[in-house]
Amino acid sequence: MSPLDPVTVLLFLITFIFMGIVIYKQKEHVHPNYPPGPKPWPIVGNIPILDVHKPYLSFQELAKTYGPVYSITIGLQNMVVLCGYDVVKEALVNHAEEFSARYNMPAFMDYSRGYGVAFSSGHNWKAMKRFTLSTFRDFGVGKRIMEDKINEEANCLVDKFKSYKGEPFDNTIIMNTAICNIIVSILFGHRFDSDDPELERLLIIVMDIARLLGCPASLLYNAYPSLFRWLPGSHKAVLKFTNELHSKIRDMFTKTRNRLDDNDPQTFVDYFLVKQKEEKPDPELYFHNENLTALLSDLLCAGIETSATTLRWALLIMMKYPEIQKTVQKEIEKVIGSAEPQMAHRKHMPYTDAVIHEVQRFANVVPTNLPHMTTQDVTLNGFFLPKGTNIMPSMTSVLRDDKYFKKPDEFYPQHFMDSDGNFVKNEAFIPFSAGKRSCAGESLGKFQLFLFFTKLLQNFTFTAPPGAKLDLSATVGFTSHPQKHEICAISRN
Repeated sequence: MSPLDPVTVLLFLITFIFMGIVIYKQKEHVHPNYPPGPKPWPIVGNIPILDVHKPYLSFQELAKTYGPVYSITIGLQNMVVLCGYDVVKEALVNHAEEFSARYNMPAFMDYSRGYGVAFSSGHNWKAMKRFTLSTFRDFGVGKRIMEDKINEEANCLVDKFKSYKGEPFDNTIIMNTAICNIIVSILFGHRFDSDDPELERLLIIVMDIARLLGCPASLLYNAYPSLFRWLPGSHKAVLKFTNELHSKIRDMFTKTRNRLDDNDPQTFVDYFLVKQKEEKPDPELYFHNENLTALLSDLLCAGIETSATTLRWALLIMMKYPEIQKTVQKEIEKVIGSAEPQMAHRKHMPYTDAVIHEVQRFANVVPTNLPHMTTQDVTLNGFFLPKGTNIMPSMTSVLRDDKYFKKPDEFYPQHFMDSDGNFVKNEAFIPFSAGKRSCAGESLGKFQLFLFFTKLLQNFTFTAPPGAKLDLSATVGFTSHPQKHEICAISRN
């Protein structure tokens, strides 16, 4: 019998070591009071029972068997899933500090390098969140000055829609452009022309990153990072697009640095660069270029993806339910008329406000939420969660919680109205998440949704192209997009 060749021996050893690591990893979370869950298979964990295209649907189903707090294993990674508003609130709000860290998923770490605000933790995250919120306030986010900026961009969007003269068109890039220009004007102090090739490339990068982060190959990469890091797949494309995005952002803030006046900062980047100079003697730096690059990436990607996608869902839903669209338009005529929409109008427009809230709930743009991690040992719903536990608070389970929403799987504006037609808040409505990790751009997002939506419905009636079938199911991705479709914007003037 001939001896085994060295390559075979090496492969055998690698496989043996890999399986040993898997067995160790799958046992290391065992604790007498750890949350229950489906028994993991060797090596693959619970991947075979998950819908790898839309795992949030599987999370919903598993909660019916194991309760609102349960554990699953995805490859080598152990995770505790939280389902339903009550338990998500208990974790993210009532135990905000204990659940405030971000779990270091490999795909997200490749994107952020652990910097910025979305995927960082500890003192770095606190410094970036504090800076972002205070600087947004300085720029009037949530105030009248921001309304004027948004309305200017909304007027450009109306002109663009009118140029199609009622003929069918795809509004993806157009809507993303409008939202992008608002964010870019805050961050860098300028806007793009609609036909600028740099803008088109930036939007393609942002959309592709969001799409690829939610695809099955990225799930496998997160489950087996040591193995898949060396294999081709969408995680490699994410890294490529991320590097290109970071390069573009560095070029943009370098131009800002060259004209910076320390005594008169004009943009978000200006404020950061001033802080960077102030911090220079401190050996423990937060305001460095890597943090700025990641922070700007976070604000661009999150801001464009969530707001533009929600607005696209809003127009599609208005096309699907023309009677709802007509009722919104009647309220706009009654309260605003032909004037410029302002946030002050919202309190006098309960139906429109309810429709916008229901669009956000129904669209469920970030269905799985971002993963959290426990900062210390904690007990939740009677279960023990050790420090460093990967936590997935399912946003779908909150926004589709039948305890708080009468018709969770339908578009039903009455979720936010009382029997007298008044707008009412619903505590389970947390599309921007909750607690210490809630979205830093929530105030800006609310302004954009109301002002753009009312401006568009004031000027147009939206219909489907002749013969088109409207599909309200979502595409696969980290964010939940409408299926590819065209719209017809029929001018009302």
